[in-house]
Amino acid sequence: MKPAPWLTLVGIGEEGLDGLSSAARRAVMQAELVVGGRRHLALVGDTPGTHLPWGSPIEATFPAILARRGSPVCVLASGDPFHYGIGSILARHVDPGDMTCLPHASSFSLAAARLGWALQDCELVTLHGRPLQRIVPFLRPGKLIMALSWDETTPVALAALLVARGFGPSRLTVLEAMGGPRERITSALARDVCLDRVDPLNVVAVEVLADATARVPPITPGLPDDWFEHDGQITKSRIRALTLSALAPQPGGLLWDVGAGSGSVGIEWMMLCPDNRTVAIESDPVRASRVARNAASFGLADLRVVETRAPDGLQDLPRPDAIFIGGGVTSPALLDFCLGALGPGGRLVANVVTLEGQMLLGAAFATHGGDLVTVNIAQVDPVGRFHGWRAAMPVTQWVWVKP
Repeated sequence: MKPAPWLTLVGIGEEGLDGLSSAARRAVMQAELVVGGRRHLALVGDTPGTHLPWGSPIEATFPAILARRGSPVCVLASGDPFHYGIGSILARHVDPGDMTCLPHASSFSLAAARLGWALQDCELVTLHGRPLQRIVPFLRPGKLIMALSWDETTPVALAALLVARGFGPSRLTVLEAMGGPRERITSALARDVCLDRVDPLNVVAVEVLADATARVPPITPGLPDDWFEHDGQITKSRIRALTLSALAPQPGGLLWDVGAGSGSVGIEWMMLCPDNRTVAIESDPVRASRVARNAASFGLADLRVVETRAPDGLQDLPRPDAIFIGGGVTSPALLDFCLGALGPGGRLVANVVTLEGQMLLGAAFATHGGDLVTVNIAQVDPVGRFHGWRAAMPVTQWVWVKP
């Protein structure tokens, strides 16, 4: 018979022991070791077991917890420990079968109850320990956003970000220390926010509205070229839409954007799903810096830029799910290296405009198969008093899926 779980993970709110179920109170009082943040330990007060505050980093405390394996241990956490909490981190070290979790209402649940919002209709974001710009991809008129704050400075900083991006009409509601005696709820338009003495423990709820200056990305790929800083080395909007379609992003996918230029393809790859990741490879230091700036402007500060000439420096990168080669396809050994770097089912898309590039992709198609297409696009331009079609350089694209 499997032994009973020895570790109990207890979610706790601002009301302390009074808000816990009888089972959760029992777990706290019967534990030989009670672990938690100093605020959590203060909320439960004196208990028969030894109190142990989290170290820094949190993982430094795990040996002390694991040393008590088989004895009753209680770990305290805010709200629901498995929603932006310690639960999943702890589960890497303790078999879930050795653990009992007794969650409390999360900050998101409490905020939804205060506002009358349906939680399933909200975007749930954490800004705790993460860049404020993380919220940018979610800024679309009509959206409801709940964000866990980093500290007392987050609400005012978030309001300033919204105003700067043309979302000043959005309504911000700051919910502080919910569930306890210090609870306070304050609401104002982002452009009118004026707060002082905000509790560090707060959630910001945003009803997103835009003014005429706001840049609102569509949900389809192919953003306007002038949304990106570039020097002409950019996969143009219409070709970019076709390229992203060929790359066929899946949630959580990692893209290598080789010869990134402005970074537009890798940026849009990440915008299609919050879990998507991009490594942008660019040898030109000016362009590499430009990629980073473009990514930050879209709230994608975690896009990784590697300044190197491909394929040099790529050997230690994590295996990609897809590779886009937008520049440098004629570099010696680059194409072969990229084909080898993909795992089974991985996709490679390469775009070229030169004859030399077309010859190389034609040879790759003859050897490996896949799809080889040429895309011709023409736009209307003035011709005196009239208009005519002006053709862009044709783009040849090779798409290959690794068996």
